Amino acid sequence: MLRPDLQDTLKSLPTKPGVYLYHDSAGKIIYVGKAVNLKNRIRSYFHDSAHHSPKNRHLVRDIAGIEFIIAASELEALLLENNLIKKHQPKYNVRLKDDKRYPYIKVHWQDPCPKVTTTRRLQNDGARYFGPYTAAWAAYKTLDLARKIFPYLTCTRIITGNDERACLYYHLKRCAAPCIGAVNQAEYRAIIDDLCGFLAGNTRPIVKKLEQEMAAAAGALDFERAAALRDQIAAIHQIAEKQKVVSPQMTDEDVVAFARADGDACVQVFFIRGGKLMGREHFLLEGVDDAHDDEIMASFLKQFYNQVQDVPPEILLPQEVDERIIIRDWLKSKRGGKVTLKVPRRGNKRDLIRMATENATEMLNHVKSLWELDQNKQTEALTQLREQLHLPEDPLRIECYDISTLQGKHTVAGMAVFAKGAPRKSDYRRFKIRSVLDKPDDFASMAEVLRRRFSRLAPANKTAASLHDAPGRSPGKKDAAWQMVPDLIIIDGGKGQLNVALKALEEFGLTDVIHLVSLAKREEEIFVPHQSDPVILPRRSQALYMVQRIRDEAHRFAITYNRTLRRKAGVASRLDSIPGVGPKRRKALLKAFGSVQNIRQAGVEAIAAVPGITRPLAETIKELL
Repeated sequence: MLRPDLQDTLKSLPTKPGVYLYHDSAGKIIYVGKAVNLKNRIRSYFHDSAHHSPKNRHLVRDIAGIEFIIAASELEALLLENNLIKKHQPKYNVRLKDDKRYPYIKVHWQDPCPKVTTTRRLQNDGARYFGPYTAAWAAYKTLDLARKIFPYLTCTRIITGNDERACLYYHLKRCAAPCIGAVNQAEYRAIIDDLCGFLAGNTRPIVKKLEQEMAAAAGALDFERAAALRDQIAAIHQIAEKQKVVSPQMTDEDVVAFARADGDACVQVFFIRGGKLMGREHFLLEGVDDAHDDEIMASFLKQFYNQVQDVPPEILLPQEVDERIIIRDWLKSKRGGKVTLKVPRRGNKRDLIRMATENATEMLNHVKSLWELDQNKQTEALTQLREQLHLPEDPLRIECYDISTLQGKHTVAGMAVFAKGAPRKSDYRRFKIRSVLDKPDDFASMAEVLRRRFSRLAPANKTAASLHDAPGRSPGKKDAAWQMVPDLIIIDGGKGQLNVALKALEEFGLTDVIHLVSLAKREEEIFVPHQSDPVILPRRSQALYMVQRIRDEAHRFAITYNRTLRRKAGVASRLDSIPGVGPKRRKALLKAFGSVQNIRQAGVEAIAAVPGITRPLAETIKELL
């Protein structure tokens, strides 16, 4: 058993269901959890077997106090856990990254003549809520369209039916005017009931009802009312056509999927009502570094549906989740009807999960791109990097190098550049290694790359001491990027790569000008020259995310170049092996057809039409390809 300082507390824990809270030395709540048996669950954190996860190791290390709240049932504990996580935002819990409230359309059904408004706060007041909507303008646009079909009240007057005159909206056909008795209370509530069905996405019964009323009005020779009903039906059809049909079963369901990267996760939710995609929304989570996928999904379901009133009868998930039964029972009690948590394995529902996952991935990539433009986070990352690496100033220009090869063939290197915390792709450079042929040698390749880089840093007659202040050539010149002196160079690799890079710096007398580190992939360890222990950047720190991004950029840039060379070599070898086809004719063929595959599929006449290709040579090319 670990943590002997907590033994007395652990022995006195109750065996009842409830919620437990872990505090750090400052008294701050760092984790909230729930349990059917508080004693067993809390003690499990302090066994050696629980320490395989880095997250658990860090959590147990930081625990200075334990608090618990007994609940009547596991369901009550779940509700309490949700509220405490939302209130305290503990650092070790998976949690919604922002606490924004999404807009809903509120139908004041509890009133005799219900009004329709928008709100961001859900209350148990008898009203009907529809949403959430992705933005306030989406809710307003929906209401603007709905009001043309279902003229509802927006005024604050007390409805008696005895007012002398109606407001302007009645004359614009945007209000049914129960205030003057144009419709009675029952008729007005029927209009609002149809509006609720429309907002819920169930348009077929509404259209059928309006068609019957239109036929009745026409039969009674009330052609003005029949025409108005006709226009309402046309408007509903027009709106319905804009909604994408994604489920032929006409079901009500939410589709939930997520993507994760760099300590963040993006969850995408599709809201499907009546088989139509009514809307979608994404949510960012944090604290997911070492959390399993099922834990992430369970945490999201509890936090999201805790603030949502409209729970559909079916929720599609990408995988099974922790606490599935208790979450299902909680959602069932919240909805007042059956709720199914389903993991589809095939068919249309599986395609919906795949589509939601792709959207989550794209949204996460988009958010990461926006992060790169966030000056505050960039400044924070550079400051953290300066402090952790003990640099004299913020590293405003960082260069990262990575070697890419395949069994010693086509060895190349990529140089990625971040300026003031953001990628500067115009300064990226790639290198084709010349000194290493037909054998993998990352050390020699890295040495060559850095020597070539430093040799272009400034004219040879400039001393190292003057390099940092050298203005170089004008930014418009092609070699301007070479003249820029980096504040920090990151080498992708361990101590071996670091020592090779350090020798290159020493050759050019740049050790006092440029700071150098290497980054090992496995544990994200940063090695510093003349320092035995690596630097470990704090998890979830902006500095770590920046270092990881520039490393990934250098790797991507290098491997893309390596693949390009391999592809070109493959094309060249197949065409060059044909007698009579040299570099000039090969270039002409590729220019005409674009690829070897297209040449292979072309006829002899088309090949012979290429300048420099005779009929006999075209026949030979066709035969050999």
